[in-house]
This record gives sequence, structure tokens and C-alpha cells, in this order.
Amino acid sequence: MFLDAEKHAGDQQGAQALLERADSPSSTFSPSLDIDRQPDTGENSARARGPAPQEHPSDKYPVIESPPLQDDRPNQDAENGDEPRPGLLRRHPFAVALGLLLFISVAAAGYLYWDNSGHFEATDDSFIAARQFAIAPQVSGYITAVSVTDNQHVAAGGVIARIDDRSYRIALDQAKAQLAHDQSLLVQAQRNLDRYQYLARTSSIAQQQVDDQTYLVAQDKATVALDQAKVDAAQLNLSYTTVTAVQAGRVVSLSGAVGQFVQAGTALTMFVPDEIWVTANFKETQLDAMRPGQPVTLTIDAYPHRPIRGHVASVQSGSGPAFSLLPPENATGNWVKIVQRVPVKIVMDDPPADVALGPGMSVETSVRVNPTSSLYERLRAWL
Repeated sequence: MFLDAEKHAGDQQGAQALLERADSPSSTFSPSLDIDRQPDTGENSARARGPAPQEHPSDKYPVIESPPLQDDRPNQDAENGDEPRPGLLRRHPFAVALGLLLFISVAAAGYLYWDNSGHFEATDDSFIAARQFAIAPQVSGYITAVSVTDNQHVAAGGVIARIDDRSYRIALDQAKAQLAHDQSLLVQAQRNLDRYQYLARTSSIAQQQVDDQTYLVAQDKATVALDQAKVDAAQLNLSYTTVTAVQAGRVVSLSGAVGQFVQAGTALTMFVPDEIWVTANFKETQLDAMRPGQPVTLTIDAYPHRPIRGHVASVQSGSGPAFSLLPPENATGNWVKIVQRVPVKIVMDDPPADVALGPGMSVETSVRVNPTSSLYERLRAWL
């Protein structure tokens, strides 16, 4: 009984030391076991199961050697007979097929877009341009009538405004009266010259009198010509009292009003002719294949669902900033290369007549630089 109690105490002490050594990170665990292989007698058993002698007295706990631990758990996969997990294609064949189809569709659409876009050069830095100008009278006076209103379309020769013409009619009548008076003097002088020439041939008067009368006739002719010029000027000034449009277009920013006194050159309204075009500022790297006459598709931001056809009229000989009021100076030490914009003039072939188009309206421009059909266009025509 004493040996059994001692054996039990030794086993507990060895197990506790083994657990503490395993928990400590600085401890070393030796898998070897040096046990005397003697017959299992009571004395030998007590000696073998007792704690091993300490090789290092400085250690706190003795080193207990034990055989390596083995995983006694049965192989679950082997016992259950589970097979390897199938791949994604077997588990989700429909999703994989759908994803593959979607990828092929996106790739085909991307190629069609890339191939089709290579046939065009586009920019949204475009606007409608025109040679708008101010309409002003050439004579001064009070405005008696304004025949147009804001944004009204006027045909060539249409009346814009009228100026009080009474003083100009009086001036015209005076010029005509002076002309008639001088013409009568010219007629009288011409008759006297004819008589003097007859008398000179019969030696009845001196040649000096004939020369003097000839001078008077020439002077009267010059006076009549001057009077005629005054009559024409008065007639022209009278016509200026009616302000008209020299070409078809629209009245914009009308400022003239009835009763207003205007001087010659005072702007009555701004005028936008019907002849308009599109100025598209393309990058200089987009002009390699751009030539006059190439077809253009225009989309005005105000009317996005009404594309307009046109053609390239010309390409400006120089960038836009080069013709500005203060052109950039590139001969500096901190020069940085920037892609320049070059204005391209585009004429509309079929401008709509039922909408208002004017300078400054934004336009998206697409120029076809490659006349061959793209794959997308061939497929579209085939379908």
C-alpha cells in the first residue's frame, strides 16, 4: 500500500511538471524517455515511475521525458468516405455560362465602339458663329416709327425704323431750286456765247468778248454740276431717314424707340444675319486626317434630338490664341507644352428654319475623317 501511494504521488507530480513545462515558452520538451527496461517488480516500478534525476539543479521543475504525442482521432474524411469538393463549373454551370456570355458581349461591344470611334473626330468645344453687327442711322433726328420688335426676322430691305424726314425734304427742295436757277443761267450764257461767236465771224465784236463769254459758260456748267451733286446728297440723306436691313436676318437687342433723338452712328439694334456657321475648336492632334469637304454631324445643345448635317469648310491657319488680343509668349524659361486648339469652320447644309439659331450656342461636332464603313455600320446595314 505504501508503494502504491508513493507511485500515485510520483505520477501526479510528473504530470503537473509536464503541463507547466508545456505552458512555459522558455521550456524545452524532450520526446525521448530513458526508462530502465527491467521486469515490472515493485521496486523497479517505483524507481521507473518516479521523477527523473535533475541534470540542472538551477531549473525550477524537472524535465520529464515522454513519447511524442500522436493524434488518436480517427480520420474523419476516411471514415465518412467524403469525396473531393467539385469545381466552380460543376457547382454553378449556369452562372459560369451566363458570365462567359456577358464577358463576350461586353468585349464585342467594346471592340465595335473602338472601331467605329476611330472613323470620327469629335469635340464639344464648338459654338455657332455669325458676323453680327449693329444697325445705326446715317442721319440724326427723332425716331417716328419702329417697324420691328425683338428677335423678329427681317427680309432683305425690310424697314427697321423711320426718322423724321421733314428737314431733309426741305433741304432737297432747296437743292433742286438752286439747280434750276443755275441751269437757267447756263442756258442764257450759252445763247450769248452763240451770238458772240456769230458776231466775231463777221468782225463785229472783238475776240476778247467771245473768250469772256466762253469762260462764263464753263463756270455756269460747273455750278450746275455742283448743284446736281447737292440735290443727290439731299436725296440720299432723305433716304437715310428710313433705316432698312441690307440682308435677311434677325433683330436682336432692340434699343430704338419712338420719340428718341438719335445721332448719326447711334446703334438702334443688333442684327444677326441668316448666314451662320459653326466654329469647332479641335485639338491640334486631331487635324491629321481632317480635310475640307468631309461630312460633319452637328448636335446643338438646345435641340439635342435634331442632328444637323454639314461639311468642313476650312481649317484656320494657326491656333486660336495666336490671333487673340494678347497672344501667349512661349519664348520664356518656364514654358510648358500644352495641346493647342485650332478653329475649324463648318457650314451647315440643312439648317432648320423653324428654330432660332444664333451666335454663341453650344454645339457638339463629329467629323468623319475615314470614309470607309466601320464594322458597326456594316453590321447595322446588314441587319
